[in-house]
Amino acid sequence: MKSSQLLRTLEAVRFSGQLLQASPGGLQWVFYLSQGQICYATGGGHAVRRWRRNVALYCPQMAAHRMLWYFDLGSLAAESFGMGWEYALLNLWRSKQKITDEQAAKLIHSIAVEILFDIAQTATVTEQIQPESQLPALAAFLGDAEAVSVNISDAIEAAQLRWQSWQTIKLDRHSPHSAPMIRQAEPMKNHLPKLYQNLSSRLNGQHTLYELATQMKRDVVEVGASLLPCVQLGWVELVRVNDFPVPVLRQDVRQEVLKPPSISTLKKAAKIACVDDSALVRNMLQELLSSAGYEFTGISDPLRSIGILIAQKPDLIFLDLVMPNANGYEICQQLRKLSQFRQTPIVILTGNDGYANRLRSNFAGASDFLTKPLDAEAVLNVINKYLKTEFVR
Repeated sequence: MKSSQLLRTLEAVRFSGQLLQASPGGLQWVFYLSQGQICYATGGGHAVRRWRRNVALYCPQMAAHRMLWYFDLGSLAAESFGMGWEYALLNLWRSKQKITDEQAAKLIHSIAVEILFDIAQTATVTEQIQPESQLPALAAFLGDAEAVSVNISDAIEAAQLRWQSWQTIKLDRHSPHSAPMIRQAEPMKNHLPKLYQNLSSRLNGQHTLYELATQMKRDVVEVGASLLPCVQLGWVELVRVNDFPVPVLRQDVRQEVLKPPSISTLKKAAKIACVDDSALVRNMLQELLSSAGYEFTGISDPLRSIGILIAQKPDLIFLDLVMPNANGYEICQQLRKLSQFRQTPIVILTGNDGYANRLRSNFAGASDFLTKPLDAEAVLNVINKYLKTEFVR
């Protein structure tokens, strides 16, 4: 499933920051993460409809007072919208004890699952991560959001199960955000009278499959399966519908919350190499650094590493300390003897964060030192520390 591999990597390295994803058609999604947990997710074509439905499901006491949302949002300062208007509203309700943390967490989980499902239906997705250190305005929100954050693996598994079920009923070419509209009432009335009687007033092209499922208190896959024969026979058509307007009145806030997340274009991509016999470490760095906009080369064989590094000319090198047939100190010393690597940042990776190892790394010519298991924030910070002046990201 698209995006799940990168999200699992970000979970494993306890990443804090945001993951931006975009489709060629212009749809954008953003996951806000703290310590490898989902604090909130938003974006896509039906953010407001999705929000309304999930509030109705998990915070029904607030769904009954929808007009008050405008006043609640209007009472907030513009800087309260660092994670979007939905989270700003959710956080306000939590702070006023209008909803519980458990309600908020269930709502966030459900929204994350829907977004992961939407991404699974998207042919191509561009991804980019931005660590918390590059987003100072986000830091305060992430810390507070941990109380209601949800597990990435749980959300992925729920989304995968829904996607597999959606494929099984052969609706994978149709979005649950589409709205069923009756095109041929008579044959439907004659052959499926009970279904027609129960749903005819709702099959008007105004209510999405998700919304029908919420209204009927049924799973969206079950609703889709019940309508599939009508869709296949042409009695019902699944049509696209627009999202509802954002419930924000103040102009300064509207400009902020309606501004879509952007995936930046690299002016010059830094080349990062990693010499490590662990496929887990190499794959993790590949996911993390490629999404952050870097070119990455993973090298598993330390004996071939110097030749590959000379050919690739990386701008920064991660070097495992303990490997078969060679160690990081020796490779680092050999690299420093070559003119092209005398100034290249070399970061030693080790599972033993001892003073002796750090001292020996310095003597070998290493620029820095990171301890395993690797932390995403530490990896990105050390890259930014040494390459921030040469590369625009």
